[in-house]
Amino acid sequence: MNEHYTPSVLASLATRLTGRDRHLLRLVWTHKVLTSHQIARVAFNDPTTARHRLVKLHHIGVLDRFRPKPPVGTAPWHYVLGEPGAAVLATEDGIDLSEFGYRRDRALSIAYSQRLAHTLGTNEVFARLYGTARRTSGCHLDTWWPEARCAAQWGKHVRPDAYGRWTENGHSVDFFLEYDTGTETFDRVLAKLNGYATLAAATGITTPVLLLTSSARRETSLHGRLQLRAGQTSVPCATAVAGSTPEDTIWLPHDRREGRLRLAELADHWPQPAKEERP
Repeated sequence: MNEHYTPSVLASLATRLTGRDRHLLRLVWTHKVLTSHQIARVAFNDPTTARHRLVKLHHIGVLDRFRPKPPVGTAPWHYVLGEPGAAVLATEDGIDLSEFGYRRDRALSIAYSQRLAHTLGTNEVFARLYGTARRTSGCHLDTWWPEARCAAQWGKHVRPDAYGRWTENGHSVDFFLEYDTGTETFDRVLAKLNGYATLAAATGITTPVLLLTSSARRETSLHGRLQLRAGQTSVPCATAVAGSTPEDTIWLPHDRREGRLRLAELADHWPQPAKEERP
């Protein structure tokens, strides 16, 4: 039994939640925090409908929310899983709430975390790709592993912000994502490539690393350093600037000075093992 949530309470909640609501709760839990704009992209066809539904989900407690105060303007609502929502997911998983691993104070702690911007930036890539796949024929976000799952799988060598597989019109590319907010030195960012090289050697699979930077100026500097060390690493890399549509023609491979590619085009630029060979 989930503490404080009797069968009748859970049954009452269940009647008020749609399949989309449950999917949304799972996404918010998996990604720690999603903004109202990101949720609209991944789960709704209309922003107004999204806004109204989020208000209802917050009202019944399955979602908690907070709104940071930016230096200028107004931030969107940021949503995390609420305790009743955790109870619903725990029941779906056939476990008690205590086993589920939810604590409200921890869920809301992202509001004060120095990693909030980093987490939201990574989640924005997910939301845009997921949203494009929902609306565009021939596009699929086949795989998306967030940071925690990546750490569990590859933490001995690397800790990417995400691992994904994107397909567009029959072209599929696997990638690791490193979301660069500009707080780390270039040396520290580039040092991560050693871990990816070690992972490639251990698994026999080389996966491109996508470096998404906080500004065009930083991307230019980072890409220049990648070219200087092109002969020192076997790991293919591409850079781009955050804020752009991630599947679009924004990616500049480390072995090019110009000529950006779409995300799916990286599959032809760096041929990869067949899908069944991937994790």
